[in-house]
Amino acid sequence: MGQVVLVTGAARSLAGRFVRRIQRDPQVERVVAVDAVPPEHHLGGADFVQADIRQPAIARVLAESGADTVVHLDVTGTALTGGSRATVKETNVIGTMQLLGACQKSPSVKRLVVKSSTNVYGSASRDPAVFTETTPAKSLPSGGFAKDTVEVEGYVRGFARRRPDVAVCVLRFANILGPTADTPLASYFSLPVLPTVFGYDPRLQFVHEDDVIEALRIAAHEPRRSTFNSGTFNIAGDGVLLLSQCARRLGRPMVPLLLPAVTWAGSLVRTLGMTDFSPEQIRLLTHGRVVATDEMRRTLGFTPRYTTAETFADFVRSRGTGLLPPEALVRAVDRIAALAPRGGGSGHLPTQSAT
Repeated sequence: MGQVVLVTGAARSLAGRFVRRIQRDPQVERVVAVDAVPPEHHLGGADFVQADIRQPAIARVLAESGADTVVHLDVTGTALTGGSRATVKETNVIGTMQLLGACQKSPSVKRLVVKSSTNVYGSASRDPAVFTETTPAKSLPSGGFAKDTVEVEGYVRGFARRRPDVAVCVLRFANILGPTADTPLASYFSLPVLPTVFGYDPRLQFVHEDDVIEALRIAAHEPRRSTFNSGTFNIAGDGVLLLSQCARRLGRPMVPLLLPAVTWAGSLVRTLGMTDFSPEQIRLLTHGRVVATDEMRRTLGFTPRYTTAETFADFVRSRGTGLLPPEALVRAVDRIAALAPRGGGSGHLPTQSAT
């Protein structure tokens, strides 16, 4: 008998891709895809069950499936089918609680994989240069998806203590980008003009959606080495990009605003429905965030195919360039930088490698 894998959030594009991919693994016998709404994409040979993980009925679905592996992908920052922020929070937090309660009662469940985010570290001026999996956040997220992920991980740790026989793997993904990425940051980079916080040029990390699928696939299987049983792992592509470098490669002009004006602009674009320009995203675009990925390679045994720069380049190719040709924008900015005074105390940010 092979693995029986139950996947939540199957109506979302990323989860649908994972469902189709995991079916091709020879050790997987059956895949059960679960969501509250029917998916618009095909799920291959997977069995789809329409069920809301916020409801106790998920326990019956899990018991009837006989799943030994649960991959929880219904933790997200964006609403599906026009849902509200309150609905998203309920699915993230209440849905996770119901799912973990079902897993706790199920004798067949032996492995749990949870999609999380590096948002759990927050973004603050006193942050360390690089977060490891054990680095505490200097300023815990106060709301939005970032706070949801903190709460979700807290419930997952409680489950791991109650069911030590279950291998629990939490994957903290950096900002996900790619040709089909539907994330708040992808929406931000799709704006014709990028509002930024005056005086800040944050370091950003990305992970390609293809690498997300592969990391989930590896985590869903039995360990290749006896050292890996469970744990929490940062998942990100190598290197960093400054926000200014991202704008140049997109060919989109930046509009530096004082922080109160950025907050007002965020409220405006949210009201217009253009993108989810949340306070958490504003903090990211102010202070940035970089995580270490040593454990990802050493313990999980996963190496991303795409670096941060390559991930962003693939995203740019899929969305097209903006108002200004990137090559011309790069040359103009470089000429201005060469003419700028270099005296001490000028407030210029240090240059950062784009690799």
